[in-house]
Amino acid sequence: MTEIADRVSITTEGAAVDFPIFDAKSRSLKKTVMGVVGGNIASDHKVPVIEALRDVTLHLEHGARVGLIGHNGAGKSTLLRLLSGIYEPTRGTAQINGRVAPVFDLGVGMDPEVSGLENIVVRGLFLGMTRKQMEARVDDIAEFTELGDFLRMPLRTYSTGMRVRLALGVVTSIDPEILLLDEGIGAVDAGFLEKSKKRLSELVERAGLLVFASHSDEFLRELCDTAIWMEHGRVRQQGDLEDVLAAYRDSRR
Repeated sequence: MTEIADRVSITTEGAAVDFPIFDAKSRSLKKTVMGVVGGNIASDHKVPVIEALRDVTLHLEHGARVGLIGHNGAGKSTLLRLLSGIYEPTRGTAQINGRVAPVFDLGVGMDPEVSGLENIVVRGLFLGMTRKQMEARVDDIAEFTELGDFLRMPLRTYSTGMRVRLALGVVTSIDPEILLLDEGIGAVDAGFLEKSKKRLSELVERAGLLVFASHSDEFLRELCDTAIWMEHGRVRQQGDLEDVLAAYRDSRR
């Protein structure tokens, strides 16, 4: 455990993520991109650029349980993608040490044409596990998801909630060193959500580092003890969860 603790960390220095808009005459395209990534439109470029993240400096170590808060479009999802390695910083640096398990894009690492049972293995392979390791976990994951015979059906027939169950079942079975979680797990029913909270809490206790983006104060309190408040692609405040939540709620009044 000490060896893992020594090597699991996330460090960013002045990290920025920019998205150029090549069709500068299309207002609808600008609005579409803004709706996806948030941020600001920079005017000092030949090609308009969405500054989705700006000057993000963080250092998170093993044991951190960090909530991401902020309005829609504040940069939370973009930051999760930066921390997962999906996005590379266009300026600054981002160094992630440890095996990352992202749970925010349910389509990533799954094949819609094969069954839920097969996708347990497929997603496990995507997350760095071996086929043998995942096959040994299939029964436990199947029981946790409560999907029954649906596990033999193609993933494309699943509702969003069913996909969330399957994704959570896999990710909470593999003991990731870094867990990046979005509030999309709220798509499941209340009973399963409570079951998921317990399993996620146990996972965070066993594993290394959690970054969780959510609008739910209650859920953040369940899983996190510190928070980062994102606003317009920047870190507005970072610190104790209750302090950051209070400051954020005051700003919204």
